[in-house]
Amino acid sequence: MDKEKIDEIYRENATMIYKFLCGLTQDSGVAEELTQETFFQAVIGIDKFRGDCKISVWLCGIAKNLWYKELEKRSKHKTAPLDYTIPSNDNVENKSIVNLQKIETFRLMHNLDNVTREVMYLRLAGDLQFSEIAAILGKTENWARVTYYRGKQKIMKGMKEWNEN
Repeated sequence: MDKEKIDEIYRENATMIYKFLCGLTQDSGVAEELTQETFFQAVIGIDKFRGDCKISVWLCGIAKNLWYKELEKRSKHKTAPLDYTIPSNDNVENKSIVNLQKIETFRLMHNLDNVTREVMYLRLAGDLQFSEIAAILGKTENWARVTYYRGKQKIMKGMKEWNEN
């Protein structure tokens, strides 16, 4: 494949792959590294692209596999980051409540089935449109909307129950 075609594929898909990885990783730095690695792997393996799906779907598959490899690597080499910040007394209670709500939201998202959780991450953290989510997962746009809505309802129900306790 010629250099111009590879450049075009990169320009058309880099932002979407980065957003997809941001949704998975929740870390812009890791997402950036994995985006670059995704395109590197794509260039190396471009002859393996069969053309039976959009190139963006193929790239998302590569990105997802790279993320899984990264998770596997991390699970073998767990390290705890040191936090040198000194907590201030400014709104400590409010920050704690907001943090607890975030934790509970992510706990509820974690309890969703894999597909619904992935749709939620792609929509919320990846900032992708339903049509993009549908293309990545090989489903219809309506399916992506319904799956997102149902996941959102489950999370809202869980948050309501959590707030009542």
